[in-house]
Formats: sequence, structure tokens, C-alpha cells
Amino acid sequence: MFQWLPILCMTVVLAVSPVAATRIDIPRLSPTRGVILKQPEILKTWSSKEFPTFYYNQTLDHFNYRPESYTKFKQRYVMNFQYWGGPNAPILAYLGAESSIDSDLTVIGFLNDTAPRFKALQVFIEHRYYGQSIPFGSREEVMKNASARGYFSSAQAIADYAQILLHIKKEWHTQHSPVIVIGGSYGGMLASWFRLKYPHIAIGALASSAPILYFDNITLTPLGGYYSVVTKDFKEASETCYQTIRNSWSVIDDVASQPHGLANLSRKFKTCEPLAKASELKNYLNDLYSAAAQYNQPPEYPVTVICGGIDEAANSSSGNEDDILNKIFAGVVAYEGNEPCYVNPPNNLSETEIGWQWQTCSEMVIPIGSGNDTMFPPSPFDLSSFESECKRNYGVPPRPHWITSYYGGHDIKFILQRFGSNIIFSNGLRDPYSSGGVLENISKSIVAVKTKNGSHCLDLLPGSKIDPQWLVEQRATEVKIIKQWLANYFADLRALIKH
Repeated sequence: MFQWLPILCMTVVLAVSPVAATRIDIPRLSPTRGVILKQPEILKTWSSKEFPTFYYNQTLDHFNYRPESYTKFKQRYVMNFQYWGGPNAPILAYLGAESSIDSDLTVIGFLNDTAPRFKALQVFIEHRYYGQSIPFGSREEVMKNASARGYFSSAQAIADYAQILLHIKKEWHTQHSPVIVIGGSYGGMLASWFRLKYPHIAIGALASSAPILYFDNITLTPLGGYYSVVTKDFKEASETCYQTIRNSWSVIDDVASQPHGLANLSRKFKTCEPLAKASELKNYLNDLYSAAAQYNQPPEYPVTVICGGIDEAANSSSGNEDDILNKIFAGVVAYEGNEPCYVNPPNNLSETEIGWQWQTCSEMVIPIGSGNDTMFPPSPFDLSSFESECKRNYGVPPRPHWITSYYGGHDIKFILQRFGSNIIFSNGLRDPYSSGGVLENISKSIVAVKTKNGSHCLDLLPGSKIDPQWLVEQRATEVKIIKQWLANYFADLRALIKH
């Protein structure tokens, strides 16, 4: 059964969908959403003894000196001392992203797997406005307040992380402990930006599946960058599956336009509620295919599972409209399992959906659309429509150029090879977001580690005996690089103390 755990099954406002011009959502950026019910051992309950919880009295606004800027809120962070070698041993700090840190403590296994090698202290810090780290109290109330939302940004978040890491080093008398920041997806972007903004705090960063080049037309990525990779994943799994999906969109429209067409589609796909329009079904299928590709991880490989269902049904079909729909539904069942209903189940907005929608409508404007080279209907990103929708929802327009103004990104190799250092950009090329990732080395110490068969943030999950060799080698490469960073740091520290 390949259904995402409910708490991790999110889709959030980000960009124009390839199946409905008025829709502006795509699969969320997340390192944990790919954890599925077939891997319950990853989602074990974390122990408060193993991960004691702390709260830092955080400053609301790091960049202003107005009286209200000094307002405080409780920001949660969790530490694991199990392998820590004591003062001045390394610190591995996981930078939380657009969700509570609760799932990170077990799903993100890279820290716990790596900590024994370096006798490292593990730290997990929750992103402001998520989990228990909510300024002004209630999340519902704060997200309705335009002034309160104004403090919800990536720059404020990484300043929070800086304050907490400095506090930890002071409290635990570990002033010379080198810090390695780690993050995945949006958190991976934060990790790389943290290294650039706060090099005096973190000596290096591991940025997994971080699409930092998917902003402001930085790259010459094809129009359908994200969806081109989704298409490639399905086409490589099965040419007939790819063709069936590509042909299905017009079939859905044709059937929906007929008398009682929506009712027939509702019965065919066992929808939880009657379809009000064809785009409901098309959006659901778009999200299903995108999530399968983004988290197309071993040993299950969800794309192969979907195509297996479609192709198995194809063996006994004649190719008419009804047969095409039967094949598509067979792929849905293969992926989701036998459920009472599909497509439009009752759904309450999660904290991630609420928070990330604001973030994408303010600064995280990732212009994802699709062109003619994908298995989806063409639908280029429309910035004007996106801005209008965001302004309607929040009263302010997004700032599509702010990320590159504040963090950079254009001419990244030319710029960073002159002053940046110690960043690993890891990507799996089956991940659609890799189309906006750093895939080539920038310098000797800002390096790209990529795998042909990897998916979104796969290297951050706990190691397993059944991991393919290429994944084992990817993690080993990352650990080897971090080991060299630490060796260089301690050599420089000894020289400094000696003189």
C-alpha cells in the first residue's frame, strides 16, 4: 500500500499546476513526505530520554529595533547527547523546515547514523511558525493577522538558528565545537544559505535536494523542468504507461463533457464525493504522479508500481476511452491500495499547508509550470496570475526576486568560487526538484554529489541493510567530505591556539 501517512500528505500553494490554469499548487518541498506505510520502522516513536526537549526564548524580529521587535516567543529544539564526545566535539545541527520537528527525529536518520563517527552532538531546531514554535500563541490567529505574518520568513528563520546554536555552545561550554548544518528540500536551501550568511557559526553545510536555482529564472531549465523529470521517470519505467497517462487527460475531458459524464467519472474512480468538475480528478492524478516521481525510492519504486498497475490492465484492453480510464484507475489502486474511496477525501488543512502557502506567496516563488515536452497538458507558470491570487489571499503581492537579491543564485559558480566554501549539494536525478539543484561542482569545497537513481532527500533517511550500493556510496562520500572539513578545522584551531 503506497499511501502517504496522513500527517505527511501535503500539497501546498507554489506554482501553476499543469492540469488547471487557475490552480497554483504542486507537491510540497519536504524531506519526510516520502516515508510510506510500508516503512513503519522509520516512524518509531521518539524517546524524550533520547531526545530531550528545550525551549529558547527567541527574539521575534532580528532586523529591527522597534519596541515590538524585542517580543519573545518559545522556540523548540531537541538534542541528542548519546554519542557526544563532550566540549569541542562536533555539532550536527538539523535545520527544521515547513513542519513540526517531531517526524524529523526518526525520519531523518543521517544525523544519528553519522554522529558516532565524529562523537557529535545532535541538534534539531524547529522552524518558527511550525510545530510548537509559534509566536503570538495560536497558529490559526497568527496566520489571520497580517502584521504577525510579516515576521514569518526564511531570513528570520536562519537568524533564529544562529541564535540557538550560539546559545547551545555557550550553555554547554563548547565554544570551539565545529557546527555542520544539515537540511533537506526547503531545509536544504536554508542550510546552504546559513553557511553563506553565518560562516562564523557553521563550518559546513549538507544541503540535500535543495532547488536553490529554481528562482528568478536563474537557470535555462526547460519550461517544464519539474514535470519534465516526472515524465522522464515514467517513460523510463514504461513507454506504454507514459503514453497511457499522456493520452488520458483529453479522455477525462471528453467524458466529463458528456451528459452524466462527471457522475460516470466519479463511479469509475470511486471518488469520496461526486466530482464537481474534471479538474478535481486531473489535479489528483497530477499530484499522485508527481509525488510518486519525487519520492521514487527503493525498494518499492512507486513509479514502477503505478506503471505496473496501468500496464497489467493494458494487457486485456482494446484502447477505447473506457479502457484508458480503467488503466489509469488500476494505476491509482496499485499505488494507493484498496481503499473505500479515492480522489477527494475529507481533508483539513495542515499546519504545513497553511504556513507554506504564505511562504510561497511572500518570498519562495518557485516558477514551476509545464511545456509541450511532458506527459501533462501544457501550462506555463503565469507570474501575473500567481501574484493576483496571492494578493487576493493575503493582501500583499509576492516578491519573486527577493530570494536571489538576499541569498544570490545568479552566476553562482562565478560568485561562490571566490568566497564560498564547504557546502555539499546532494541530489537524486529522479527527483523532479533536481532540475533546480546544483548538479556540478562549484569549487573544490562546494561540491555536487548526485546519483542517477536517487530521489528527494533519500540520503537523509536512516541507512538500511537493503539500501542499494549507490546510496551507500553517496552517504559515504558525504561523510568523507565532512570528515575532511572537520580535520581541516581542528588543524587550524590547533595552529591558532599554538600561536
